[in-house]
Amino acid sequence: MNKNTLKKIAEIVGREHCTTSLEDLHCYSYDGTKKTFLPEVVAFPDSTDQIAALMRLASSHVFPVVARGAGSGMTGGSLPIKGGMVLALSRLNRILEIDRNNQIAIVEPGVITGEFQQEVKRFGLFYPPDPASLKFCTMGGNAAECAGGPSAVKYGVTKDFIIGLEVVLASGEILTTGTRTEKGVVGYDLTRLFIGSEGTLGIITKIITRLIPLPEHKETFLISSNSLPQATALVAEILNHNINPCTLEYMDRTALSLVAKLLPAPPAPDIQAILLLEIDGSRNAVFEQTECLYMLLNTTPHCTIRQATTDAERQDLWQARRSISPATFQLSPHKISEDVVVPRTRIPELVQFTEKLAQELDLTILTFGHAGDGNIHVNIMLDLDQEEQLRKGEIARERLFRQVIHLAGTLSGEHGIGITKSKFLPLELNDTTLKVMKQLKTLFDPQGILNPGKIFPTETS
Repeated sequence: MNKNTLKKIAEIVGREHCTTSLEDLHCYSYDGTKKTFLPEVVAFPDSTDQIAALMRLASSHVFPVVARGAGSGMTGGSLPIKGGMVLALSRLNRILEIDRNNQIAIVEPGVITGEFQQEVKRFGLFYPPDPASLKFCTMGGNAAECAGGPSAVKYGVTKDFIIGLEVVLASGEILTTGTRTEKGVVGYDLTRLFIGSEGTLGIITKIITRLIPLPEHKETFLISSNSLPQATALVAEILNHNINPCTLEYMDRTALSLVAKLLPAPPAPDIQAILLLEIDGSRNAVFEQTECLYMLLNTTPHCTIRQATTDAERQDLWQARRSISPATFQLSPHKISEDVVVPRTRIPELVQFTEKLAQELDLTILTFGHAGDGNIHVNIMLDLDQEEQLRKGEIARERLFRQVIHLAGTLSGEHGIGITKSKFLPLELNDTTLKVMKQLKTLFDPQGILNPGKIFPTETS
């Protein structure tokens, strides 16, 4: 990127809102993968018009553009692997509208997800998608990756709550999708096309979300089991017994050992797995479903149940659950973190497979995650100083993916593809599907400047 181009970028956003300082570039060179790729410039636009002008410049000078929220992604989606310009969207952080009567909101992509949830709560409303990074991840990043979270078992993921978008295309043209209404079938569903596209089709600049009334009441339960197969099989049983939990999380014994000190009471030594379950809704509905839960567990061997009695106890349980991923580094300095999904009834088979895989390859592999919707986080722990461990880790990842497809599952539930899973895409998608997706990429981005090198196992530019 030459000096003249850099000068034009500065003219669009203001000199104080772009940087080529090496120290600053490093701050925008990495994400949750711990991989690093330096951009050539970072720009901080604060309007759709500025982004449109930057994209017109990028199209005329043909340089890569990578949109970035908080950089909390786990598959390299926001990494500038081809250099170019990072569009840091932190200044587009306004909640533009909360329409309480119609239960919608309009936000910019830099709005922090957790802060948005707290703001709509003041209006008696609820935005359910709740990724583990909600205290710092952004709405735009959530849309680009189609983020999920524990609440997905009842309420769905990001795509289920976004009904419209404003998007700047590679050409600098501004596209609007969707509606402000619950129903709308005019033309193709372009909103869903952009959600989960990882910034490869356009830059999201406004998001219209649907909201729902804040649930009246919630109860939280910790179910412990001294049988791993029983605990994982219990997930499907719960959902088939007229119980509709708003969260249903799972931890195996290794994950549990990492956060045991954060729990309100230490687990018994023989506990092999736990389920963290919540039920919300009207007080009557929660009471009725709680009775159903106790009736089921009273006839289920190897299981005990504990009900949180205070909000502080509930917060402790969730602090333990959300602490698992960072706590894994107590075991090894590096890991392969996957977010596979299988049908709920096949979770026991998946967990059994990972246990066997760990033994065969002499690796530490732990499983936890959103069992209610079959989304299991599989962490393969590694020491990169040991080349043999890295080799085994890659073998474990491929075998895991092949088993997930064998179990009628999918390679990613909420982390996306990015660069870490792209070579495995043909395991799940056939040639025709990949061909059509690449054609869509070329249609929206003919020069291949939008987040190049992501999703597809080969370049599409």
